Amino acid sequence: MKIGEKLPALTVATTQNEKFKFSSLKGKNLILYFYPKDNTPGCTTQGQEFRDNYKQFQKLNTHILGVSRDSLKKHGNFINKYEFPFDLISDPDEELCNIFDVIKEKNMYGRKYMGIERSTFLFNDKGKLVHEIRKVKVKGHIEEMLSLVSDL
Repeated sequence: MKIGEKLPALTVATTQNEKFKFSSLKGKNLILYFYPKDNTPGCTTQGQEFRDNYKQFQKLNTHILGVSRDSLKKHGNFINKYEFPFDLISDPDEELCNIFDVIKEKNMYGRKYMGIERSTFLFNDKGKLVHEIRKVKVKGHIEEMLSLVSDL
């Protein structure tokens, strides 16, 4: 995906709808955020911050979807545990991850592996990609996203 390109016409599995179509979001802005794994410290904090500011995003006509490779069952538990008011997308085959090029080589304790690089993509109400943030740092990210959405 490149800035200015349209949101792909895909159907994905979300926690509330096994056949969610991105086309159903016409007329709304969309924050699509990719994160490594449910129930890890950074991913939990990021989700909680989107949760805590959800009403502000709704007032700004913005839908939020989180994406990781975790299963719908794990996502459901994650949502219930932290009371997230938005859906999570399960992408075990990395279809969305590959479209958005978020699978990167990572290194943890000297062990290299392929994982999701925390990234956020903002689409306007016409479905065009208007901002992408790669290597997201959780601290300050919500403020940045609220500012970007307010400017749309």
